[in-house]
Formats: sequence, C-alpha cells, structure tokens
Amino acid sequence: MRINKYISETGFYSRRETNRLIAAGRITINGKVCEAGAHVEPLDIVLIDGEAIPANRSEPVYLALNKPIGIVCTAAEQVTGNIISYINYPTRIFAIGRLDKASEGLILLTNDGSIVNQMMRSEHGHEKEYVVTVDKPVTDEFTQAMSRGVEILNVITKPCKVDRTSEYEFRIILTQGLNLQIRRMCKALGYRVLKLERVRIMNITLDHLERGQWRHLERGELEFLLFKLK
Repeated sequence: MRINKYISETGFYSRRETNRLIAAGRITINGKVCEAGAHVEPLDIVLIDGEAIPANRSEPVYLALNKPIGIVCTAAEQVTGNIISYINYPTRIFAIGRLDKASEGLILLTNDGSIVNQMMRSEHGHEKEYVVTVDKPVTDEFTQAMSRGVEILNVITKPCKVDRTSEYEFRIILTQGLNLQIRRMCKALGYRVLKLERVRIMNITLDHLERGQWRHLERGELEFLLFKLK
C-alpha cells in the first residue's frame, strides 16, 4: 500500500498532509527516511517524528464548521490561526479541502482519511455552492461566461451553474476545486471578489450554523453523504 494511503486510513493525516510530512523528511519506514511514492508492507515499522502511529484509530469524527475570515485551512501548528488550533477538538482531525483565508463559510473536518480523496477529486462531480459579492454589477454576459467556463491556470474551468441573486451578488455551484478558482474566474472577466461564502458541500449546508461555530454532522446527513461517496 502506498504510504500516503496507509497513513490517511489511520485517520491521523490526510494524503495531502502526509505528502507534506514526507517532503519534510518526518516519516521513516524501517528506520529509513520515507520517499514520495514509497510502499508499506504489513510488517513495516512506520514512524512520524520518531513515534509510532497508534494501532487503534479513534471513533470516526465528521464536523461542519462555519469558517470565519482569517482562519487558515492547515494542520501546521506554526501557522497563526490554523483551523485545527481554532477548533481545538480533543482528537486529531483535518480539514477536507480548503477555503482560502479571505473566504468564509462551510468546511468539513474529519479523522476519516478514506473519504477525503473521494470528496476532492473533480471527476466525481460533487457539488460545492457559494454566494459571491463582487465590485461591479453582475450582468447576463458575466453569468453566461462564468457558467460556460473561464480560462485560468492554463485550463478552462468546467461548466457550472451561475445565478444572479442581486445587483452585486451571484450564486455559483462548482464540481471542481482549482486554487482560488472563483476569485481567478472573476478576475479574468474584469471583476473583483469582495466577499466569498461557501454555503453547501454536497448535501451538507450551513443550516443556521453561526459564524465561527461547528457541529457534528447529523446521522441522516452523514449516512447520505457516505452513501454518495461509495
């Protein structure tokens, strides 16, 4: 099994965080510093910072947070305002995906590494919905161009649903997650984002969750989410 899959399934780090640990030389396999793409055999000894990963993972945790502006979606303790320190949950968790520091709204956190890759890959078509305020009136030409796809980062974004909700605000539903995608799309069309809030991930919504507050996913919404990820 590849090392990042092995560690993510323990629930201690996501694959992305595991890759960062590998790059920093903090993981060893049988006493040797782990390299990217390394494989783990059943009897191998895997250590992180010289310590073994506990054999028994904790109970699965699934949280929804209404992230405030200024919180950074990283588990790196040295980063001021990192999301893990902000929540201060009693067991190890990590964020599923990202919401940039200047944005707010819904983000999910878990210790279940098995679902992260399924949720993040764009080919799975999982929806994420945002409400966006911009610096100029939202025109039909703008919404049509956004929905068709915009060239950013040397690719054309996937078609998406865009609806104007007021003179300076629109709603957008994405099925991919390029870096700063909405901000870059708007900039390419001559607009600047003033406020960006994520209000839904698949079937999970903010549901009156106050800014800065988090909650455990309810049984029904969690069961539906996991069913969709199968």
